[in-house]
Amino acid sequence: MSFKIPGGPSGIFYLTPVMNRELRIIYMGTPDFAVGPLKAILEAGYNVVAVVTAPDKPSGRGRKLHSSPVKEFAVQQKLPVLQPILLRDAGFSEEIRGFEANLQVVVAFRMLPEVVWQMPLYGTINLHASLLPQYRGAAPINHALINGETLTGVTTFFIEKEIDTGNIILAEKVQILPSDDAGSLHDRLMDSGSKVLVETLKMITTDTVRFRNQDSLMAEHPVIRNAPKIFRENCKINWEANSIDIHNLVRGLSPLPGAFTQLISDAEPTKQLKVYKTSFRLGEQSGKPGTILTDGRSTFAVCTCDGLVQIEELQLEGKRRMTTAEFLRGITLSDHFRCF
Repeated sequence: MSFKIPGGPSGIFYLTPVMNRELRIIYMGTPDFAVGPLKAILEAGYNVVAVVTAPDKPSGRGRKLHSSPVKEFAVQQKLPVLQPILLRDAGFSEEIRGFEANLQVVVAFRMLPEVVWQMPLYGTINLHASLLPQYRGAAPINHALINGETLTGVTTFFIEKEIDTGNIILAEKVQILPSDDAGSLHDRLMDSGSKVLVETLKMITTDTVRFRNQDSLMAEHPVIRNAPKIFRENCKINWEANSIDIHNLVRGLSPLPGAFTQLISDAEPTKQLKVYKTSFRLGEQSGKPGTILTDGRSTFAVCTCDGLVQIEELQLEGKRRMTTAEFLRGITLSDHFRCF
């Protein structure tokens, strides 16, 4: 884009000098993760002229239309809200052009067509929940936990044609705690990302932006891990895997979309269980993978290839989420049951 010029070694770039920029921002986002950053930039005094989010969707038993978390917050703030069905629609492009924004901010939204992200004078920036170039894709929080990472973070960057590959502006590291699941890590990354986004806007406003091409960082990452969208088949527990990997899968998918297993018996219909919280013990298995060990009161452990995974919170199909003790008060797990 014309306002970017090369300015130094090692893939470092600068913005052309334009002092005291007055920003007119269009904000694009949909889920809870995008609410915190929007709130932060409004509280910092930035001018958000419009919000773009997903169309309302039917959900629940009554199939009533529900708004996205970003729309709900934007309406509370009396901000104009756009909900395009097709981002490539010429009418949508003309509609956002009418707001005369000079910067677009994207947080947890769909992939934009080039005509849209190239539109503003100062470009389009994205807040991503990983330390790029690691974990490009739709589910960085989940995949970092599933892979057993101990460190992740947030990154702001300029959007380019290939997803999550643009020049990095700012990044901040966030430790992954042993107690973290996707829910708790989501909240801490949202808080960190909100601060980083505000700082990024300050840099753009005051002409102090420096950014790095991601290609210049590849040598620091011998293995690049991606974070593609998670589908149902990715959520089924394989009890023949090792205990640590199963434990990480559960925490990486909790609370949503949730890891699951099937409770099977020769004498009863198969039941589906969602598993939300586990612990593990290595070297203590006493049966084939999938064998259930329980005292019938408070413990529900499943054999793996190298130990036991103890289920601590779960949800039987059609029931609410509960502790193992609550679950065992309502069901008797005989020797005929196993997990598959």
